[in-house]
Amino acid sequence: MSYRVLSTELSAHTGASIRLCGWVHRRRVLAKVTFLIVRDRAGLAQVVVPPGVAVPGEESVVEVSGRVVANPAAPGGFEVAYEGIEVLSVAEPPPVELFRPAVEAGLPALLDHAAVSLRHPARRAVFAASAAAVKAFRATLDELGFTEVHTPKIVGSATESGANVFALNYFGRPAYLAQSPQFYKQTMVGVFERVYEVGPVFRAEPHDTSRHLATYTSLDAELGFVRDHRDVMAVLSRVVRAMTAAAGLGEVRMPDEIPVLHFAEALKIAGAAPDEPDLAPEHERAIGAWALAEHGSDFVYVEGYPMAKRPFYTHPQPSDPRWSNSFDLLFRGMELVTGGQRLHRYADYLAALGPQAESLDGYLAAFRHGMPPHGGFAIGLERFLARLTGAANVRETTLFPRDLHRLAP
Repeated sequence: MSYRVLSTELSAHTGASIRLCGWVHRRRVLAKVTFLIVRDRAGLAQVVVPPGVAVPGEESVVEVSGRVVANPAAPGGFEVAYEGIEVLSVAEPPPVELFRPAVEAGLPALLDHAAVSLRHPARRAVFAASAAAVKAFRATLDELGFTEVHTPKIVGSATESGANVFALNYFGRPAYLAQSPQFYKQTMVGVFERVYEVGPVFRAEPHDTSRHLATYTSLDAELGFVRDHRDVMAVLSRVVRAMTAAAGLGEVRMPDEIPVLHFAEALKIAGAAPDEPDLAPEHERAIGAWALAEHGSDFVYVEGYPMAKRPFYTHPQPSDPRWSNSFDLLFRGMELVTGGQRLHRYADYLAALGPQAESLDGYLAAFRHGMPPHGGFAIGLERFLARLTGAANVRETTLFPRDLHRLAP
């Protein structure tokens, strides 16, 4: 009895009778022969079908039996000479033509018909790269002695601030969807020293832009016994280098040493006013252009953001407490990663929080009982993919986006 062979494995079975299972990607019916292109999880394979044999429509699921034959003109240099076909599932005509090299549909149509449009090889490639990047994130941190953790996504208080949170009724009392695993990953530094998490975060962002989502995948890491935020940046650089290499989506210019700018210097390069409290998108683009022109780098660190614009747990710059030991990593002119050194002494948290400290007693327990100097970062996976692929909209690199208007499919 023949056994199933994937499209990429045909070369190892020349002359053998095999089963090829997948979707009908395309039919080319000619007078003397029909070419049936079958798509499976590995790629495409060509089946040569004699005239008179009924072949189901595109996206129908089939199991083809046949003999493997070498043919330089076929995908991968091998094809299957038809011996039989079983139709496992008959498909309606797809709303998007998947056999074309590029997806010829607008973004709303792609998202509305995601169940089918995601099957297009170009769309699949983005999310295969996503999986490879996450695997590299995990592997790099595992090698560096990190432990993966899984933290709650329903919390009793807002992580970042009281705004932009999704509130819910939790058995009669208020709760929120987690904006970040920040509190928990800091707590776990007191357990494992080095931790990371891959998981969803939720932001009730009122923005309807090409770079904002209501929920996205956050790649978080936190590490103890750092001297300052530069130790965190060193780990992040190693992680991002591994992720871009694993994704394999075009050339990424990343020198051995990523350029670093202080926030005040970044404002000058961007032509911004010296009292600007943050970088606007146009500032980020200007700084990205500077990094590419001056250092041949698609990446640039901006450190020392004003303390007034950073969360309460951020460690100030020791030499000038107006600035923080925090950073952003810009990738091709857009913020990709936010990170920094955190406060680690209980007294410092009491001073930073004031009366609010009482409501965060569970979080502060870790610091009451001793925490090392630590810091961390968070990478938005979908934004990372958008910058890698050059996508104009982060929804193009999100499987099933959620934003102000979209809650389905």
